[in-house]
Amino acid sequence: MLTIWGRLNSHNVKKVAWLAAEIGMPHVRCDVGGQFGMNDAYLALNPNALIPTIEDDGVVLWESNAILRYLAAKYAPGAYWSDDPAVRAQGDKWMDWQFAYADAQRDAFLNLVRLPTEKRDPACVARSAAACAQHMAVLDEALSRQTWLSGDRFGIGDIPMGVYAHSWFSLPIERPAVPHVAGWYERLKTRPAFAAQVMIPLT
Repeated sequence: MLTIWGRLNSHNVKKVAWLAAEIGMPHVRCDVGGQFGMNDAYLALNPNALIPTIEDDGVVLWESNAILRYLAAKYAPGAYWSDDPAVRAQGDKWMDWQFAYADAQRDAFLNLVRLPTEKRDPACVARSAAACAQHMAVLDEALSRQTWLSGDRFGIGDIPMGVYAHSWFSLPIERPAVPHVAGWYERLKTRPAFAAQVMIPLT
């Protein structure tokens, strides 16, 4: 059985748990990282001391987007990651682009979710929110031309930014109007796996 190592309040763990639920894969998830800490057994699997890591029939793999590609290719070939290299690459670019967005959102998230009120830096939050807005404008333009980041149907190209979009719409920050992103987010919210694995309280 697939084992997913990592706490579910991690953006990167949510990605993997969401896809496993989409596919309907039996799996177990073991809390590690953050408030759960690390141990030597986990570090033997992932010496980077980051989450998530998976174990799957002797395969040990870390890096969340690599895990998404592996699970989609092995357990749902063609369904969530196109067999057409040109179509597949269009979704892949958004998976990689998400890392730049994550850098933009990090300070707002850490200040507003992880830090007590008295330690928050409003100026830092404002800068982060402005950077997020710039990225969301790029995403909005793309989604004005296509229904999903993966193309004409939902796929793993939608998962990384889907996780971060939920945080963006949940954080108490100033957000510009991005109607196409908002419509895409509403479509994601209708997916049971997204609701169960991603739409949990930010902690």
